[in-house]
Amino acid sequence: MKLAIKLTTALLSILLFITPALAGEVNLSVAASLKEVINELADGFAKTHPGVTFVKNYGASGALAKQIENGAPSDLFVSANREWLEYLKGKKLVDTTSVIDFTYNTLVFAGRPGKAATLQDLTKLDKIALGSPKSVPAGEYALEALKKSALEKQLNGKLVMAKDVRECLMYAERGEVDGAFVYRTDALQAKQAKILFTVPQELYPRVTYPLALTTTGAKNRDAAAFAAYLKSDAAKGTLARYGFAPK
Repeated sequence: MKLAIKLTTALLSILLFITPALAGEVNLSVAASLKEVINELADGFAKTHPGVTFVKNYGASGALAKQIENGAPSDLFVSANREWLEYLKGKKLVDTTSVIDFTYNTLVFAGRPGKAATLQDLTKLDKIALGSPKSVPAGEYALEALKKSALEKQLNGKLVMAKDVRECLMYAERGEVDGAFVYRTDALQAKQAKILFTVPQELYPRVTYPLALTTTGAKNRDAAAFAAYLKSDAAKGTLARYGFAPK
């Protein structure tokens, strides 16, 4: 009996030891506008890396950064602007050697056809959605464009703040607003809302998605391998299919 107990204990110890090598968990904190493309890239990676599982957290870049700062598990952070990645760098929560510009996007105004054709037409609308500029990069880009166009004050009382860019698109899809500032890649997936116009690039900084492993993620070999995969030609091809601009 004692021998059987010892053998069982030894077997359990071996299983506990080898389990991390057989299966790895990668926690992702990713800007909401990348949801579909990251889902596909994660699925593609998992097919060639059996046992690797992903825990995905999509949302506003600022909200994600704050969650990481407060101890939320995260191995890889992809922001929709450089500001929030720099914020985590300042907190020494990302591996600086892993930082790259992952991909790019374009800001557009989407809604039901006929609502607006230019920024100036926005003054004729009743409700306009944009992500809260304090945490949503798309909203920050949009607000800067409105300021440079001298439209911010004219739209006072018309702006509807959303928690992230996907909520903006949802409002436009449902017709709860006349239109919304979203990324081109989001608008291309819409069923009801259409791209009404592209916001002139000179009015806001280029939409850049920087990527970095967190300090804990840098110690996770599966997270590091996935970060490397996101730089591959295969990943670039997937990004292009979803409408993201190459580097």
